[in-house]
Amino acid sequence: MRIGIVCPYSFDVPGGVQNHVRDLAETLIALGHHVSVLAPGDEEGMTLPYVVPAGRTVPVPYNGSVARVSFGLISATRVRRWLAAGRFDVLHVHEPLIPSLSMLAVLSARGPVVATFHTAMTRSRALAAAQGVLQLVLEKITGRIAVSELARKVQVEHLGGSAWEIPNGVQASKYRGAVPLPGWPGPGGALGFIGRFTEPRKGFKYLLSAFDSLASSRPELRLLVAGPGDPAEVLDDCAFADRVIFLGKVSEEDKARMLRSVDLYVAPNTGGESFGMILTEAMAAGTPVLASELDAFRRVLDGGTAGALFPVGDSAALARMAAELLDDPARRAALAARGSEVVAAYDWPVVAERVLEVYSTAIEVAGATVQESVP
Repeated sequence: MRIGIVCPYSFDVPGGVQNHVRDLAETLIALGHHVSVLAPGDEEGMTLPYVVPAGRTVPVPYNGSVARVSFGLISATRVRRWLAAGRFDVLHVHEPLIPSLSMLAVLSARGPVVATFHTAMTRSRALAAAQGVLQLVLEKITGRIAVSELARKVQVEHLGGSAWEIPNGVQASKYRGAVPLPGWPGPGGALGFIGRFTEPRKGFKYLLSAFDSLASSRPELRLLVAGPGDPAEVLDDCAFADRVIFLGKVSEEDKARMLRSVDLYVAPNTGGESFGMILTEAMAAGTPVLASELDAFRRVLDGGTAGALFPVGDSAALARMAAELLDDPARRAALAARGSEVVAAYDWPVVAERVLEVYSTAIEVAGATVQESVP
């Protein structure tokens, strides 16, 4: 099958959608399909051979963050050129309701279109700006996928249609086989965090506050952090900053190693999450998880059986539960074992087969529609 996939966000900046698109493309290629991915960005620095860069990006506020997207006449021309050259059996776009390449691709498409919706937002500045073409975009989509029940609920209640619920995938074998970083986790225990720690919705300040509380009585406890950002922006009030180790932006290989290097992965996010990909990655690595009690996180963690949960924004509860888990290796091992069972359903080969079923259905529906329109 010839498959065209559109990623709305630049691969220059790490993110869940970008990781999803990359892993899906590579899994489909491994299954023998021809895949081309169109994404914002310039040719310089584009290292993935299946990705076609669509040109420079502009920052757009979206879902409590800033997304780097491509939009405009030049981008539209490049989208049409890519579609014409690809002659795809199916076009798969991600987040088509923000002004970016995905929206442009849907509007230019002439064949079956599958769209994946990642967020559970009902309103945003970007959506408001696109209201004029929103209905046209939705009408051209043949099949919809939502990565979570929350994202599917938005389809039903706000966008006038349903969707297949197919979760984000994880390359489980990559995480299982990763080797911990030298010297980690260490005898005093280690907590871990991955993400843009300067973004308020990631909740890093709550983890930092909890770490301060724990570190005062645990002289060898460390916090390992990976992700883009300036540590100076978050360390002003940290009494034990010398034990907070920042790795910066890491490769996928080093992310897997980082997750294998901590005794407990902490996800203190405060909102804006429809799934929780980092949780599945931690579970795949065999690392026990402690996460804020967001509905999306609760669902991924099987109601709390595959990871511990604490109230959102409650650094005291976070510290208390982290202390209990650090002092209870058997409990951590039980959470990790259950996590390994749960994450099997998220392994990319399993998820990709479900996506392929949607592709086949969309192709059949589009073919039937064409036949019905012929007089």
